[in-house]
Amino acid sequence: MTGSGNLEGRFNTAASALGKRLYERLAPISGDVKRTVCEIRLRVNRPVMLYTAEGQLFLTSDSRAVKDMIPGKMLVTSQKDIFECFNSLCCYSVYSRQNEIKQGFITLKGGHRAGLCATAVYKNGEVYSLRDISGINVRIAREIFGCADRLMEYINRYDCGMLICGPPLCGKTTLLRDTARQLSTSGGKKTVIIDERGEIAGSYCGIQGNDIGLCDVLNGFSKTDGIMQAVRCLSPDYIICDEVGSSREAELLEQSLNAGVKVIASIHASNREELLKKPQGAALIRSGAFGRVVFLHDRKAPGEIKEIVKGEELLYAQGGRNNYDNYRRHVVGSNDFSKNNKQNNIF
Repeated sequence: MTGSGNLEGRFNTAASALGKRLYERLAPISGDVKRTVCEIRLRVNRPVMLYTAEGQLFLTSDSRAVKDMIPGKMLVTSQKDIFECFNSLCCYSVYSRQNEIKQGFITLKGGHRAGLCATAVYKNGEVYSLRDISGINVRIAREIFGCADRLMEYINRYDCGMLICGPPLCGKTTLLRDTARQLSTSGGKKTVIIDERGEIAGSYCGIQGNDIGLCDVLNGFSKTDGIMQAVRCLSPDYIICDEVGSSREAELLEQSLNAGVKVIASIHASNREELLKKPQGAALIRSGAFGRVVFLHDRKAPGEIKEIVKGEELLYAQGGRNNYDNYRRHVVGSNDFSKNNKQNNIF
């Protein structure tokens, strides 16, 4: 692993989006602490908290990060703080961020993401908006240059799609980001990032805040719309997207394979058993879009690969020989692929 992209600066950028009062308390924290922080959590009438790979810290009113709360010394988040922070996160234009807000998050410059705790407002059976914001969690995006080196060896050797699995905060998006950078530069592959939440490229006003090499970025597109747009208009060799899972997404990923496009994507799953217990996990493997499945370590080693296995081996282990044979007929049979592709005019 060749290095990490200015973790202290990334903390400062994320913290600066929280409004003047909170930033003035967060800015003086020691650089050693800033470099380890993964999340900044704010809750109404509760102490400001910092989460690292090693555990939680509390912020004092004099900008010290401590392991245990000190009565009368903690920096407590007021309702006014939450209100000002929310408006600052929205760049004082809440209406323009409604599409993100109703999904429970706001994407910040640099790919940082603020998750919102609030009361849901429903309309026609769907979440229409949020009100009464009670908590905000800022996840700090990281760049770790070189974390995809091992993955690139497999991609170059097998030229296949990859499904990246791991628990929250294990570095799935970080790994996708470095993979995109390497694929599109040293790999020489036409690469499209479908950045539904803006976390991979960190786009802000059309400018990418993260180093994603020579990729094309479809920012804010849903994965279903983005996959169709990419294959129709951008002739990619590879499509990269985060957190796939719906049946419709699995179907479109299979169709992208039919069109000759490889996919590298992520999904929440800590291990083989957890992946295959999820209906969408098994469906993604059966789609044939992922020749290899990558499992990452936990949050203590973000972006580091634990193991890489063949997708067909996972299905064989789960369902026995018959399941494996069905997989081979469905995925490896190129005649079936050609037939399916002719019947579907999406691309």
